Amino acid sequence: MGGTQVIGETRVFLIVLDGVGAGELPDAAQYGDAGSDTLAHIAQATGGLPLPNLQKLGLGNIHPIRGVPPASPPLAAWGKMREASPGKDSITGHWEMMGIILESPFPTYPKGFPPEIIQPFTKAIGVDVIGNYPSSGTEIIQRLGEEHMRTRKPILYTSADSVFQVAAHENIIPPERLYEICQIARDQLRGKHAVGRVIARPFVGEPGRFERTSRRKDFPLEPSRNFLDELADAGGRTHAIGKIREFFAGRSIASYDSTTSNSEHIQAILKSLQESESDLIFANLEDFDMLYGHRNDPYGFAQALENFDFALGKIMGILRPNDILILTNDHGNDPSTPSTDHSREYAFLLAYGIPGLGGVAVGERKTFADIAATLRDLFHLPAIGAGESILREK
Repeated sequence: MGGTQVIGETRVFLIVLDGVGAGELPDAAQYGDAGSDTLAHIAQATGGLPLPNLQKLGLGNIHPIRGVPPASPPLAAWGKMREASPGKDSITGHWEMMGIILESPFPTYPKGFPPEIIQPFTKAIGVDVIGNYPSSGTEIIQRLGEEHMRTRKPILYTSADSVFQVAAHENIIPPERLYEICQIARDQLRGKHAVGRVIARPFVGEPGRFERTSRRKDFPLEPSRNFLDELADAGGRTHAIGKIREFFAGRSIASYDSTTSNSEHIQAILKSLQESESDLIFANLEDFDMLYGHRNDPYGFAQALENFDFALGKIMGILRPNDILILTNDHGNDPSTPSTDHSREYAFLLAYGIPGLGGVAVGERKTFADIAATLRDLFHLPAIGAGESILREK
């Protein structure tokens, strides 16, 4: 059967729970993450996680989690995946899911950007910068916003991800100029300094009451050819929810929802379930990571998981007969450790709705790219590139 004969008959919903790791990878110590275990440690810190829908699918079969016992049998195919690429950032994880295995990690800058980056950048934009250290975006504009307004110097900062972020008050540096500044950075940040994303972060307000606006703009690194391109070339359509469009530089994305919170993402998923005729609906839910992992808040993290589990019941209830639901994560972010960085952890894998695979243990996979290989099988596309399909476990 050719690929175009099945495209349009099956919808796959691929939902990534950003930062919800399933235990340390064998090489975690090389990243300073020995002992990290996001799900188990959240459950331990909070007295147990009531996640009945994830439990029914088989999350407790994958990894010991207090409050989430193994299902007998699980509704989904279940297993866990190693990350073959070096690194532990979101773009690396998402790219690998679509079949891109990196040879070297994206650069990160836990001590800020070095002079070899700053000097040509400030020369090109004609002004110095302030900041230049890792920070929450909401915190740094409160801390440096007044100085920025006084000096008219843009605020530069980064995070645990491979990002170069520039914030500016819209009355000081108009968004259009801020976009020009970020495009200059994107053009300069190549080679060993090829960060995953350059991000423009406009804000408004007064000292003590600054707030970011909706005029954010991402300047992502272009990915190499991947499953999204293969699907598009075969006549298939991908609908992106949340950060997915930015992760893939918008390429081979037919439509998208620019949602910015788990609640918005979930509403977009529910709407897509009812209305979308796209073949792949690809969503990232970042609140687990952004709001709770990076802030070492296991209780907030637990509540976000419970909220998702409740929504998952709705999602499962309105799936069409031919729909397939795949749940996974891109890295860990253990809120119980002193670090506020991502953690190098397994990705759990739950695949629901694949005929003949309900309750099947698919074991420990060698790479996140097994998702791309599985998608190729589901859409009857050529089995090329990295990864092995879980459909071979039938």
